Amino acid sequence: MLRFGLFVAVAVIIVDQLTKILAEIGLVPYQPVPLLASLNLTLSYNRGAAFSLLADQGGWQRWLLIGVAICVCAFLLRWLAKLRRRERWLALALGLILGGALGNVIGRMRYGYVIDFIDIHYGQWHWPAFNVADSAITLGLTGLLLQLWFENRRR
Repeated sequence: MLRFGLFVAVAVIIVDQLTKILAEIGLVPYQPVPLLASLNLTLSYNRGAAFSLLADQGGWQRWLLIGVAICVCAFLLRWLAKLRRRERWLALALGLILGGALGNVIGRMRYGYVIDFIDIHYGQWHWPAFNVADSAITLGLTGLLLQLWFENRRR
């Protein structure tokens, strides 16, 4: 299942990097472009963790977040390598998380920040901007939690 998980991760990285490049080319920072009633494209730069936590800490957080992400990726690779053929859904979930984590690490290493551009809102309330890598991590974690829940129910 390692090969399948790596395929998913590489696909996520490619789509994530391409969409970030397109956002940089086609959007003006912090200027929303409405797509739907509750969805904008808004280019922004996140120097912190999720929800911009630690964003105002002066730069040390960049290396901490890269280090944590690399450790998580190593753990995910070991987990993927141990999966059996019948654990395809788990491999998919882990591949999504791995690809998303590496997609954001690439930006942190290259620029010192992560490029975000998806802006979901309701009226004046806005969810923090995110990107394809963040979406992959969220989907992967959801799949992982569902997999664990179903496994516990089977027992």
